[in-house]
Amino acid sequence: MKNAVIGNNKQKANLIVLGAVPRLLYLLQQETSSTELKTECAVVLGSLAMGTENNVKSLLDCHIIPALLQGLLSPDLKFIEACLRCLRTIFTSPVTPEELLYTDATVIPHLMALLSRSRYTQEYICQIFSHCCKGPDHQTILFNHGAVQNIAHLLTSVSYKVRMQALKCFSVLAFENPQVSMTLVNVLVDGELLPQIFVKMLQRDKPIEMQLTSAKCLTYMCRAGAIRTDDSCIVLKTLPCLVRMCSKERLLEERVEGAETLAYLIEPDVELQRIASITDHLIAMLADYFKYPSSVSAITDIKRLDHDLKHAHELRQAAFKLYASLGANDEDIRKKIIETENMMDRIVTGLSESSVKVRLAAVRCLHSLSRSVQQLRTSFQDHAVWKPLMKVLQNAPDEILVVASSMLCNLLLEFSPSKEPILESGAVELLCGLTQSENPALRVNGIWALMNMAFQAEQKIKADILRSLSTEQLFRLLSDSDLNVLMKTLGLLRNLLSTRPTLCILANIADGTTAKELIMTNDDILQKIKYYMGHSHVKLQLAAMFCISNLVWNEEEGSQERQDKLRDMGIVDILHKLSQSPDSNLCDKAKMALQQYLA
Repeated sequence: MKNAVIGNNKQKANLIVLGAVPRLLYLLQQETSSTELKTECAVVLGSLAMGTENNVKSLLDCHIIPALLQGLLSPDLKFIEACLRCLRTIFTSPVTPEELLYTDATVIPHLMALLSRSRYTQEYICQIFSHCCKGPDHQTILFNHGAVQNIAHLLTSVSYKVRMQALKCFSVLAFENPQVSMTLVNVLVDGELLPQIFVKMLQRDKPIEMQLTSAKCLTYMCRAGAIRTDDSCIVLKTLPCLVRMCSKERLLEERVEGAETLAYLIEPDVELQRIASITDHLIAMLADYFKYPSSVSAITDIKRLDHDLKHAHELRQAAFKLYASLGANDEDIRKKIIETENMMDRIVTGLSESSVKVRLAAVRCLHSLSRSVQQLRTSFQDHAVWKPLMKVLQNAPDEILVVASSMLCNLLLEFSPSKEPILESGAVELLCGLTQSENPALRVNGIWALMNMAFQAEQKIKADILRSLSTEQLFRLLSDSDLNVLMKTLGLLRNLLSTRPTLCILANIADGTTAKELIMTNDDILQKIKYYMGHSHVKLQLAAMFCISNLVWNEEEGSQERQDKLRDMGIVDILHKLSQSPDSNLCDKAKMALQQYLA
């Protein structure tokens, strides 16, 4: 059987259909089977698992995992290794749920104990751990069972495969995990600290896979706060290593992983963004990510060409992510990115790609570039970026909506030339819709964009916003559980109530109800504003104060009636109280409002 199935998927499928799996598992678990027979069974099962995903599903359906884990209790090392090799193959398949490793609490400690048995147990167990460690819960279980101490010394193993799998373990353990990362910094192996060992492993003479994985370990430790961003092991070793991975010479998956890891490393740190942007012409190098495969003749391997064409979108996604990180803070870097050949066209094309991941990365990239006042006024206008953006907003998944709506907030700032056309293309309804989302981030962005839209806008736009939003929804937003939503809603109110010079208003008064009248006739909303004036959160008090100041402002028609109504509601008493506030801002605002009553 073993010789028939090795390397032959058809034969594997035939044997499975004929019911070989339950029989093999039966023999594997029989007390009376000899160790040689059990080992052969494990080897054949391992070979079947090497086939298609359907094969793995068939094995899982026959409850192969508990049977193999049971086999690990045997005293015989060869049998243990065969069981582990099969478990490794099954757990590395995408169809296997990682949870199956954690169902029985005795498994992890037993695997830790088996780590010392042979270099094969070390290689397979580390590989199982690095594939089955998904998220903080798994990290904690492995960490609490001594993963760090048990695996650290494997980094100096004579076997390359063991060193490599141990390294991968550390990268998945440290990812977004301060507890693990802080521990790793102080671990000694043969008198050397772990970060030093990682640095040695990312030198140019090491295999690419090893360079990349150790760069990931150092990146994750840095992002988790265990290594400073200005530490020489980051600035002089990790960052340049990741930039090297982005070069044309590297394989597609190395370029993707290099760019994505680098994007993650520099994301929060402007100094690292500046250093990366001038290392090895990175910004120009990334432009090649869009021209892949560069020339067919350069790729001799037709299988490789086919693979790369299928995965070219991953390169584009990685480039967008890295551009987004590079341009997150620095105006000069943004300018450089935008001036890279056809960059804006490429991003705009990315917005309508079929792959959700590419669309998301393209929107992120644009969002990062839209933080620039200069670019909003120029490139964004020249390329009418708002058009594809409005299209993206029509029916995108939430993760894209959050970033796209956040970018829309920037395009709606009063100095942005895109503001007018966006208004004309139905943005008000779209944004009012977002304020009703279950997702607080979308509510914030919807209301924030409306707030920007209402800033120093003419009455017609303000009336449109109020009509579309409805005073009921405005009231609901003023009762939102999310502090950011409250702040932005009060900001929107302030902008709806504020006035440009009186002359403009007189010209506009004729067109029906102004925002002020709508608010003044809605007692619920007024009560809410009053409530926030007395809130314990100073920012909310200030935001409410701005609304009141606008309502009582003297030089405007109807101010007397508004002042009287607000006095009857007890607002003046609150203003007197606030004028004694220890917060100087609040105190000044309250005094100014009170003066309006005296004027």
